[in-house]
Amino acid sequence: MARSLTDRLSSFFGRTPRPPDEDQGLREYCEACNVVLVDAALYLQHRVCPSCRLHYPLTARERISLLADPGTFLESHRSIVSLGLPASSQIRRARDRGRTGLTEAAITGRATVGGAPVILIALDFRFLGGTMGAVIGEKVSLAFELATRRKLPVVAVITSGGARIQDGVLSLMQMAKTSFAVNGLDREKLPFIAVMTNPTTGQVYSSFANLADVILAEPGALLGLAPSNVQPKVNGEGSQSFIASGVNSTESHLVHGMIDRVIDREHLKELLSVLLGLMTPKQAPVSSDVAGEIPPSGAEEKIGGGHLEELWPQAWETVQLARNSQRPTSMDFIRRILTGFVELHGDRLYGDDPSIVAGLGYLGTQAVVAIGQEKGHDVTSRDRHEGRIYPEGFRKAERVMRLASKLQLPLITFVDTPGPYYGRESEERGLGNAIASAMAVMAQLPVPTISVVIGEGGSEGALALGVADRILMLENAIYMVTSPENAAALLYRDSPSAQKVPKPLKLSAQDCRELGIIDLIVAEPPEGANRNPSKAALRLKNALEEEITALMSHSTRRVLRDRHKKFRNMGEYSSHFRVAVTKEASHLQSYVAHRVRRIRRRRQQKKITPQLEEGTKEE
Repeated sequence: MARSLTDRLSSFFGRTPRPPDEDQGLREYCEACNVVLVDAALYLQHRVCPSCRLHYPLTARERISLLADPGTFLESHRSIVSLGLPASSQIRRARDRGRTGLTEAAITGRATVGGAPVILIALDFRFLGGTMGAVIGEKVSLAFELATRRKLPVVAVITSGGARIQDGVLSLMQMAKTSFAVNGLDREKLPFIAVMTNPTTGQVYSSFANLADVILAEPGALLGLAPSNVQPKVNGEGSQSFIASGVNSTESHLVHGMIDRVIDREHLKELLSVLLGLMTPKQAPVSSDVAGEIPPSGAEEKIGGGHLEELWPQAWETVQLARNSQRPTSMDFIRRILTGFVELHGDRLYGDDPSIVAGLGYLGTQAVVAIGQEKGHDVTSRDRHEGRIYPEGFRKAERVMRLASKLQLPLITFVDTPGPYYGRESEERGLGNAIASAMAVMAQLPVPTISVVIGEGGSEGALALGVADRILMLENAIYMVTSPENAAALLYRDSPSAQKVPKPLKLSAQDCRELGIIDLIVAEPPEGANRNPSKAALRLKNALEEEITALMSHSTRRVLRDRHKKFRNMGEYSSHFRVAVTKEASHLQSYVAHRVRRIRRRRQQKKITPQLEEGTKEE
C-alpha cells in the first residue's frame, strides 16, 4: 500500500476528477412496476421510482453530491493504492479503475451536511463489490482518525457485497483495524451515523457499520453478515428459504431491533441535518425551527370490586384518572413538548419493543434525549402491549441512555406503565437482568437526568426509568409497588369481607411528595390532563425547562454526588421516618425507665436483706 504525494496534496486542493461512467444510463421503465421513469423528477434526482418506491443503485460520488452541501466536499486520501497483489487481482482492479474512475471502493473527505461539518465516507459497489480490502480499511481508519483529531462527527454511506477474497487474511484484519478507529470517536464523545444501502453484507456489515451510534437504512436493502451468493448448508439443507423469508431485509432488521430507522432517500439529508444538530449542538448551527417532522417510511408506518373502594377510598379516584384511556401518553407529551423529535428504534440484540419510545429532540433550544413508556390509546394500546415492557424495551432504553452519556445531553424519561410484562418469553430473554442493568446505567449517567411520572408508575418497570436527579409527578399520576388489584388479592386472599382493613397504599402524588420519593408535583388542568392535553403539556414543559436550567448549571461531579445522596437517603428523613423515630425513642425511654426502676428495687432489696439476717441471728 502506498500513499502518493498527490494524496497528501489533496488535503489542500480538493478538486475531484469526474469518473468516466458517473452519468450512468437512465432507465426508461421501472424494472419492478413498469412505470415510465425518464420524466419522473424523483427518479432523475434521487434514482427512486415514484410509484413502487424502488431505490436504484447510486455511485459513491452521487451519494456525496446528494448529502453534502454544494461546494463543501473536500476529498482526502484519494490516491492510496495496494501494491504486491497477484496478477489476476491487479487485472480486475485495473478494469474497475478504468470503468469507475476510482482507485478503490471508498471515497472519504470533509464536508458540511445542512451546515454541520462532518467527515463523509461513501463506499461504491461498482469497485470489487464494495468489499473491504487493505486500502478500504486504511482509508476508513484514516477518516475516523481525522474526525477524532478535528472533533467532527462521521457519516458513512455503506454498500458492500461480502468479503474480499483477493486480499486473503489481510482483508479480514481490516475489521479489527476499523473497529479500533471507531473506538477513538467513542473516547472523544463524537457521534457516528451509518447509512446502510443495498446491499450491506459481509465484513463491512459486521465491523464498523454496526458500531454506529445511529444506524439508518434505505427501504428494501439487503442487510446481513452472509451475502446472498454465499449460503452454507446446515444439516445438509441449503438456506435459500432463509433468504426468501426476508430475514436479511431492511424491514426485518427494523422489527428485530438492529437498526434505528428506515428512511427514504429523498428525506435522508434532512434527517441527517436534524440528527447532526441534535448530536453536536456546540458545532452544528441547526436550530429547532428547521428541525421539522421527518416523514416515516413505509416500513415504519406498518409497524372493579367494592373492596378496592374500602382499601383506597381517597386514592382510587386518582387511579382511575391515571388509567384513563384518553389520558396523554408519553408520545403525546413528547410531540407537544419537544421539537424536531427523531425517534430511534431497537436494542441491537433482539427486537424493538413498541412500549418504549426513545429519541432526540429540542426542549426549547436545548438538545435532549427522551425515553418514554408508551401505553397507546384505545386503537394502539394492543400494539403497545398496554404499556407492559419486555426485556428488549429496557435494553433499548439502556442503549439510548448510553448514547445520552456519550453525547453529553440531558436525559428526560416519561414514566407510564402498569409494570413489566410477566411471562415466560420475558423470563427467557432476561427480564430481571434487563431491569437491573437499565436502572444501574441510569444511576451513574454523567449527565443531568429528569424523570416524570405522567400516569401509572408501576413497580419495577417504572423504577428502571425513574432513577433521576429530579423526579416530577403529574397531579393525578400514581406511583405504586404493585397494582391495587394485585394488592387487594394478596391482602384479602379473595375475601373482600375481611374485618380488619389495612391502611391505604401510598400511591398518590401527594403521598409520594410526603415520603420524599418525588421532588415536584406538576398541576394538571381541572378534571385531569385528558381534558386539556395541550395545557397539561405546557405546564410540564415549563417545569422541565426550569429543572434542566438548574441542573445544567451544576458540575458533573456534583450531579453524581447529589443523585447518590438522594437515593441513599431515600425514606430516611421523611415525615414517616420522623414519626417512626419518635415512637422508637418513646419505646426506648420506657424501656430505660423500666430497667432503672428494676435496678433501684434490687438495690433496695440488697440493703434490706442483711438487716433482716442480723435481726434473725439476734433472736
